[in-house]
Amino acid sequence: MASLVLPSPSSCSTSSSSSPFSRCSFGRGFICNDARIPTSANNIRCEISKSLNGKPFVPIINDGMLSNFMQAGRLDHTVVNGKLKIFSGTANSALSEEIARYMGLDLGMIEIKRFADGEIYVQLQESVRGCDVYLVQPTSPPANENLMELLVTIDACRRASAKNITAVIPYFGYARADRKTQGRESIAAKLVANLITEAGADRVLACDLHSGQSMGYFDIPVDHVYCQPVILDYLASKSICSNDLVVVSPDVGGVARARAFAKKLSDAPLAIVDKRRHGHNVAEVMNLIGDVRGKVAVMLDDMIDTAGTISKGAALLHEEGAREVYACCTHGVFSPPAIERLSSGLFQEVIVTNTIPLKEQHYFPQLTVLSVANLLGETIWRVHDDSSVSSIFT
Repeated sequence: MASLVLPSPSSCSTSSSSSPFSRCSFGRGFICNDARIPTSANNIRCEISKSLNGKPFVPIINDGMLSNFMQAGRLDHTVVNGKLKIFSGTANSALSEEIARYMGLDLGMIEIKRFADGEIYVQLQESVRGCDVYLVQPTSPPANENLMELLVTIDACRRASAKNITAVIPYFGYARADRKTQGRESIAAKLVANLITEAGADRVLACDLHSGQSMGYFDIPVDHVYCQPVILDYLASKSICSNDLVVVSPDVGGVARARAFAKKLSDAPLAIVDKRRHGHNVAEVMNLIGDVRGKVAVMLDDMIDTAGTISKGAALLHEEGAREVYACCTHGVFSPPAIERLSSGLFQEVIVTNTIPLKEQHYFPQLTVLSVANLLGETIWRVHDDSSVSSIFT
């Protein structure tokens, strides 16, 4: 049983008296008094520092930083007779290890290998009979490889008589193919949902889906994990006057997401970049709706792929007089030529999370990577305990 100490009232204040942000303006979420100060969790010292030589730092939001409502929710977490098991695929093993560490569990033993012809082999190295099993595997690039690995692993758990199988998919590939934009196109998001369901999954847990309707493609329960609290708390640690902030949606489709984000940033004003797309992965910025002159612009999107949309939007914001531009997104896909665009000097900082593992060549000086491991770990606990998940984000 986890035993936590409730934070003092001072833990709900900002780390610096010069900071204009009030923690209460962010609603309920993760509290990170200063993401750049070393902290301790369970007697393990977590060194947190600025990015050096382009290496991202990962703030660890430990038990002492959890808000009161989450503290109360974690007091009675138990694993009955070892019936909760977490297994990791090969797509993002580092995130899986962080999740397990937060939950105080060891990752399940599993063997995953590729045959010479490319086929995937999966064997569980321990019994899962009657267990509540969570499989952590984003379907990030290479999407088809990682998706097939997830399906084979789900099938292995089903055939091993797992009681419940939850597919934890931090990044849901094919989510952008959620509708037909032209005739004779596939709706691949629905197809992938069917594959995961037919493989034997009982539930899906996914982070910041490209569109909400993707949840409706599944015939099984879907828990949508919003990663905004992690980004919001990081921004709160920065000394930016709230009157200078403006939240910018890089396209019309992201207005609802940006509006919710702006509301938690002390009701910051909203601006919208109007764009016209002329082809896949090609976007042309047309004009700006809203005022950004002299402001610190925070561009928010669910993912950055080739960075065409967000970089052209940033260029437009600078033309319209923005003082600084920050890019914030959950999923850093970073397909070429994203790194060249993001490191070109348009952005003061590019903030992403670790739902997708980044390769060495993806690092650049302006990049900051935030960890969603504790958020996912807490969500898994609540699903396992049949507790409310939505209360984490309200």
